[in-house]
Amino acid sequence: MAGNGALSGAVIAVAGAGGPAGRAALLRLAEAGATVIGSDNDPERLAEAVDAASYATGGATVTGDTVDLLDLKATHDWATRIEKDFGRVDGLVHLVGGWRGSETFTRTSLDDWDFLEMLLVRTVQHTSLAFHEALQRSDRGRYVLISAAGASKPTAGNAAYAAGKAAAEAWTLAMADYFRKAGGPEGPTSAATILVVKALVHDAMRADRPNAKFAGFTDVRDLAEAITGIWEKPAAEVNGNRLWLTEKP
Repeated sequence: MAGNGALSGAVIAVAGAGGPAGRAALLRLAEAGATVIGSDNDPERLAEAVDAASYATGGATVTGDTVDLLDLKATHDWATRIEKDFGRVDGLVHLVGGWRGSETFTRTSLDDWDFLEMLLVRTVQHTSLAFHEALQRSDRGRYVLISAAGASKPTAGNAAYAAGKAAAEAWTLAMADYFRKAGGPEGPTSAATILVVKALVHDAMRADRPNAKFAGFTDVRDLAEAITGIWEKPAAEVNGNRLWLTEKP
């Protein structure tokens, strides 16, 4: 299976690869033939995800690096190392996430904002700044941000989370403008795009809550399929766009 899919020859980095969405993305990208390099701040969780994807795909090239994405230099070093080792970088999938909320708007804790700003915004800033030049050098470079519908319609108890997601989207759209301008009259050859979900669900969640409906949630395997599909579309079609995997609010 390895190396024979639509993404054969592509080199794609996945930030936040150790979680359920990251595991699904590693697997699906590897199935599509890509060389996949995951990062996570938990070495044990990352190793399990990498081993699972490599085993399931019959030996596809899936590796992992423990990288502190809150350290700009470390993130730059990761991007440089990938391009040096594999000759190119065709994608960065940003799956770093986290959530904190409150019962009401008036009970919002700014400590939650401090926490979420680091996870949801700073990691996007660092990965985009570290990878944008390599992605522009690729003939199919893609930066893929996973965002939430709440960024477009915040609720009272989700002020910090929604604001963080909205900021990450704005930063990614600015990167898309960079790709647009770099492409000149012929249009962009690389793209920054946003996949929007209401929330994510995976098998362990269903097992823990067998009676829950998870209405409007996106299964992590469906998300991984949508991520892989970004490379099948022209850069101009996805660059600077929000692609909705759930109902628009």
